[in-house]
Amino acid sequence: MAHLGAELTEVAEGRVRIVLPSRPELTQQHGYFHAGATSSIADSAGGYAAYTLFPEDTEVLTVEYKINLLAPAVGDHLEAVGTVLKPGRTLTVCQLEVFGVQGERRKLVANGQQTLIRVDRPATGA
Repeated sequence: MAHLGAELTEVAEGRVRIVLPSRPELTQQHGYFHAGATSSIADSAGGYAAYTLFPEDTEVLTVEYKINLLAPAVGDHLEAVGTVLKPGRTLTVCQLEVFGVQGERRKLVANGQQTLIRVDRPATGA
């Protein structure tokens, strides 16, 4: 996320928001945000949303996700929102939304769903 220039702007129980400012390196041939950048912030927002509900000694991994690109991703920045729909002991399901934001205008450009798995944090030491 640091390489893309994305920032966590909201972290709440079961909900995370990530903002990705526009820059030429993140666009495709028509000047829209690339689907890879859009998908990356959606995946991370959902993963962190799930992680907010996990015990301290665990980690999160994406099992699968599906994203629908609904409109060209344009704007000053993208805003990804991950929201836990169904928490579980092993698997958690999240809703993913990505908005293109231009000034006061906010448009849904991608929507998806994700399944994540909770795993034990690897032991450290010798």
